[in-house]
Parts: sequence; structure tokens; C-alpha cells
Amino acid sequence: MADSAADWAGVAWTLLAGVRRRSPLVQCITNFVSMDLMANTLLAAGASPAMLHSLQELPDFTPNADALCVNVGTLTADWLPAMKLAAELAARSGRPWVLDPVAAGASGFRLNACRELVGLKPTVIRGNGSEIIALADASMGSTKGVDSSHDSKDAVEAAKSLAQVSEAIVAVSGAIDIITDGQRVVGASNGVPMMQKITATGCSVTALISAFVSVDPSRAFEATASALSIFGIAGEIGMEMAKGPASLRMHLIDSLYGLDQAAVLSCVKISSM
Repeated sequence: MADSAADWAGVAWTLLAGVRRRSPLVQCITNFVSMDLMANTLLAAGASPAMLHSLQELPDFTPNADALCVNVGTLTADWLPAMKLAAELAARSGRPWVLDPVAAGASGFRLNACRELVGLKPTVIRGNGSEIIALADASMGSTKGVDSSHDSKDAVEAAKSLAQVSEAIVAVSGAIDIITDGQRVVGASNGVPMMQKITATGCSVTALISAFVSVDPSRAFEATASALSIFGIAGEIGMEMAKGPASLRMHLIDSLYGLDQAAVLSCVKISSM
């Protein structure tokens, strides 16, 4: 377990270097809005994305992927069986899988689907404050579409409770990203507010978490915090060149691709809470 800022920075760089060296195959069953940015985020980090969701292909493909990312953003009844089967296949094959419960509390159908997926033992669950609270309470809540009505700090206890029940690492995105295994809690403070003005940044960091966890599944807690911090650093560097959300999107991807050891070691902001 990393303790100091320097320890965390070293862990983050080791994991990013591992992704670049191994180029893990990350299968993403995700929404139509986020596919492009998620795939480009994974490519920029050094991973290999596969946006594959056909029920018929899963038995042949999923067991050979290094990690699985399931995102319920544009959920339909037709896609849910594929999400569940992929999660089962990943778990059976000893592969990590990560759940993004987009707008979990927005409808009964969506909440029940997310709860079923949580029951399939994801390695990591990453959502915003409202999504994590809805999952922890198993109740519909106040949301504004996919946007959160809660700050990440409002969801700390819900995240710890969900982590304990699900046995997953739970991450809550916000101005400070909260990461917990049910006992330990750390905060990652990298990033810039304008990243919230780019659709699918949350989805994309979930995909990045999947790639990081695949490098060392036994350290999923550290991998999750590191991925969130690394993505935030790319946003910070990109913001120095951006004029608005559209150019930040481009520069974020470029910055993630170009991150070097010096930048990571000097910029990681992860600390115990």
C-alpha cells in the first residue's frame, strides 16, 4: 500500500508503464455516446480497445481479453444479457472487470440492472456521487440525467458500504475522486473542471481503470486511484493548451499519450482521507 505522495506517484508511473509495455486487450461493452473517446483514451494510454458486445461472440472473445469494462449508459433490454454474460465469462476466466453504473438511480429498470451486475462481482465500480449512493441504498434518487446531484465527498460512506457488500473497489468521481475498498479511503485530486464539459470523460476513465487493473489485478485499489490521477494529469496538461471543451478533448488525448515519468512523478495528487 502506497502511503506518501511520492509512493503513489511511483505506483502510478509503474502501472502506466506496464500498460504501455503489455498493451492489454480491454473489451468495452459501452454506450453509443462514449465509444469513440473510450477507445481513443485506451489507445493513447497504450492499451488495445475492443468495442464488442455481440452475445454470439462473447464465449470466444471475452475469456481472451485482459479486462472487461461494462458501461450501462445507453442501456436496453437487448444489451443486458450480453453485459451479464460477459461479466460471468470474465470472472470465470480470472479476468478483472469494471462496472460503470451510469445514472443508476434514474429508473427502476436501470437500478435493477445495475444491482444484477453488482451481484456478478465486479473488480471495480466507478460512478459519480449520485450513482454510488443509489447503488448503495438500492433506491432511485435525484439525478439530472447522467449528472450527479451529489459531491463525491457526500458519497464516502455509501462508497465504503457498497465496497464492503460487493467486495469491489469503489471509486466516486468528482472534484476529488474518492477510492475505497471498504476500509481504506484515498482521494485523487488531479483534473480540471472543464473536463466535466466533455461528454464521456467519466466513461473513458472507467476504461482506463480497466487497463490499469489488468496490469496487476491483485492491486486493484492502487490501480484504480492511479488511473484516476493519470487521467486527471492529462486533463491538467491539456488545459494549458485548450481554448474550450472541444480543444481540451483533443489535447487531453495528446497529453495522455505523451505523459512521461517526470510529469507523473511531479503531478500525482493522491492522499489518504
